[in-house]
Amino acid sequence: MRRLLIVLTAALGCLGGLRASNAAAEIASPWVDGHSSRVRLIGGASLIGIEIELPEGWKTYWRTPGEAGGVPPAFDWSGSKNLASTQILYPAPKRFSDSSGDTVGYKGTIVLPVRLKAEDPAKPIEVQLGIDYGVCKDICIPAQAKLELTLPPGTPMSEELIDAMTKIPAPSEARREADPIVKKIAAELSGPKPHITLDVELPGGAEHVDAFVEAPDGVYVPLPKKTSDDGKGLVTFEVDLSRDVDIPALKGKELTATVVSDKGQSEEKFPLQ
Repeated sequence: MRRLLIVLTAALGCLGGLRASNAAAEIASPWVDGHSSRVRLIGGASLIGIEIELPEGWKTYWRTPGEAGGVPPAFDWSGSKNLASTQILYPAPKRFSDSSGDTVGYKGTIVLPVRLKAEDPAKPIEVQLGIDYGVCKDICIPAQAKLELTLPPGTPMSEELIDAMTKIPAPSEARREADPIVKKIAAELSGPKPHITLDVELPGGAEHVDAFVEAPDGVYVPLPKKTSDDGKGLVTFEVDLSRDVDIPALKGKELTATVVSDKGQSEEKFPLQ
């Protein structure tokens, strides 16, 4: 019994040492202050995070800011070295409603994961990022920051970055147990009231569900509105295309539906015929 305790103690000590070593190896850039916000990079060799902190009452915007206006983030990686490509991943956003209308974005602290591909995987990536983003309390205000971070091969991800990846909407083939399920998407593009309908199933008793639909090339799509909820986990949303929508510009495009709840988030792409 004593030998078993000694072995367990040694194993736990090694695990603790490994965790401490990983924590020590985590890297981040210094915080850079923007207008009513601050920004930094958190490290990982092929996956980093853009972390934005906002004070109480302020928000920043998703890649599609919503109907009341706003500034989506823009990224300039041109000064980086050994960086072949980037892919920005957006955590599930929220809808905010006020007297000016509906916007889509984030409050508090948000981490945008970024997949990086090195030109030479054996060498460090020297990230130089210029980011432009909007912050808003009563009106939208542009903010900027310049960030730098060197990422040696094998740099571990921080816990913040691991947690941020769990908030990325998953496609149907990678859906998690609690993620909303887009059961059906239908479109009617002619007649007096053209529209798109989304039927969504909520597993596990999820609540506070919302949906967002985007088109490529900046083609405007109104925010969906919830039209029915059976109280048993089946919710329907409708996108009204009858006002201020260029329907010919939408035809043949692949749209993206993002559905979020208090327990998960998912993403579904669909062609509009």
